[in-house]
Amino acid sequence: MTEAPATDLSDDGGLTADEISEQKAVRLAKRERLIAEAGDAGGGAYPVQVPVTTTIPEVRAAWGHLEADQASGETVGLAGRVVHQRNTGKLCFAVLQAGDGSRIQAMVSLAEVGEESLARWKELVDLGDHVFVSGEVISSRRGELSIMVSGWMIASKAIQPLPNLHNELNEETRVRSRYLDLIAREQARRNVLDRAAAVASLRSTFAGQGFVEVETPMLQVMHGGASARPFVTHSNAFDTELYLRIAPELYLKRAVVGGIDRVFEINRNFRNEGADSTHSPEFAMLEAYQAYGDYNSIADLTQQLIQDAALAVSGSHVVTWADGTEYDLGGQWDRIRMYDSLSEAIGEEITPETPMSRLRELAAEAGIEVPHPLPGKYVEELWEHHVKSGLVRPTFVMDFPVDTSPLVRAHRSRDGVVEKWDLYTRGFELATGYSELIDPVVQRERFVEQARLAAAGDDEAMRLDEEFLRALEFGMPPTGGMGMGIDRLLMALTGLGIRETILFPLVK
Repeated sequence: MTEAPATDLSDDGGLTADEISEQKAVRLAKRERLIAEAGDAGGGAYPVQVPVTTTIPEVRAAWGHLEADQASGETVGLAGRVVHQRNTGKLCFAVLQAGDGSRIQAMVSLAEVGEESLARWKELVDLGDHVFVSGEVISSRRGELSIMVSGWMIASKAIQPLPNLHNELNEETRVRSRYLDLIAREQARRNVLDRAAAVASLRSTFAGQGFVEVETPMLQVMHGGASARPFVTHSNAFDTELYLRIAPELYLKRAVVGGIDRVFEINRNFRNEGADSTHSPEFAMLEAYQAYGDYNSIADLTQQLIQDAALAVSGSHVVTWADGTEYDLGGQWDRIRMYDSLSEAIGEEITPETPMSRLRELAAEAGIEVPHPLPGKYVEELWEHHVKSGLVRPTFVMDFPVDTSPLVRAHRSRDGVVEKWDLYTRGFELATGYSELIDPVVQRERFVEQARLAAAGDDEAMRLDEEFLRALEFGMPPTGGMGMGIDRLLMALTGLGIRETILFPLVK
């Protein structure tokens, strides 16, 4: 018994639950038959090994030049997933797909495999099955690179029917069932490869600059290094409350204190906050610290990291997004000051001395609600409202309010601001960089103020970290530091949303 052709599993016109259940029952019966036929030898529907000698990509590379109705004279053994098939009287056609999406046609003919083997193919092979085939590499009469099958076996029996690969999967199916997305969609496979290439490029650039990669704790007794609400858990072994880290910053700085002058980490952060097109509660983060650097030198490094990643993914500083838009990451990126650009946008000079009453008036005029007691927060919200949307090219926004950046060194020549930048691309923040605060006395004062805010109910305020302060007291050299979301880097390189750049995003 053969199954009906699989159809789309998406919400608009897919198989019903009853139809899926019926197909699953048919496939389970085939599984039982394969296992029974194998007997004590084992395998059957799921053999431990099949005798592959090559891969589909390798065959295409070696024999893709064959002209129509031409034979190579070479016999190979390869495996792939059946993604299309057509059975006729004496000849069956199947398209086998490799993990990278490359495909080859398998031709199972009565003359080559015999009546019994052909009948078993028709009865047992379904869409989605992994099959092994051996035979000569040929080009069909229509010029399709093919394997003229002389022997075959099931490599893994699929119990669930595949979605219709001719139709587009809806976004919900793509995110919740990423394995189907990877089978069905070239862009999904490309996203995985692009991400791997970008991360490898980051590590290569860091290696070329003499940086050392380390790993810091994800379970922490005190959260810090960023203003964010943490996830809280409990350790039975230590009988204590622990936090999933919101940033690796405070540990990486301890490494700099210890003499690892150039250090970086690529790993996971967790923030118990909202999820949208640019935010995920769990995300991959890069942080790096360079002794005897500052926010200018770390901006130079960040630009190089991103431009090198663009070359690794696209072969050019001009990247092409999934929708066909070209985005230029090349050249020297603009650097603008937050207060100066805000003043220019609203036609009024705004400085760190601008009264809170005036900032509230400006926020009300713009229809902005700022549920925060800090003047700097008003400045940042006003800047985002009036300036951010006008940034087209990658831009470093420099010199932030001091009261919103408790881990940053005060500006060397401008009062009321700190040496911090945010890098904006595509209208969102991609990275941030600092001249790091290394004075333990001032750092304690900043932490005390943060603790006051936390006591007043600010869930994102930092806690006073005595162990980190003690490390600073042993002396940390002048340092530049940066952080960048890996998921957002892929957004900048591909034009995709954050749920597309994360292989398995968190969904309800």
